[in-house]
Amino acid sequence: MSHARTRLDEIIHQPVRFSIAAVLAAAEEVEFGVLRDTVEVSDSLLSRQLSLLEQAGYVHVRKGYVGKRPRTWLSLTAAGRAAFAAHVAALQEIVAQARGNSPSAASPAARTGLAPPAPEVELTSAGPRA
Repeated sequence: MSHARTRLDEIIHQPVRFSIAAVLAAAEEVEFGVLRDTVEVSDSLLSRQLSLLEQAGYVHVRKGYVGKRPRTWLSLTAAGRAAFAAHVAALQEIVAQARGNSPSAASPAARTGLAPPAPEVELTSAGPRA
């Protein structure tokens, strides 16, 4: 059985491309400027990353006009949606394995001798409360 990291998509895994795919996965179509502002990158960086995603067949680019102003709209292709979903599933499996929640993984604490995580503590104005 191979580790879930082998199923991570190298194209999507890069942080800016992952952010782009996440935004596009949540919508049918997103205008370039909205995507740029949401992901908080420059026009040139967004264009470069979109080109890579488009070459991989993950993003569809549609150009048009609103009045006399040129606009670009972006969407994930079916292949892009499938790749993003598989990538997120692999990430979730990695986290589950690390927490010992996966049937295929023995408890990390048992394997490594590490203590279980400390209980969560709520911070209040009066100080920490368990």
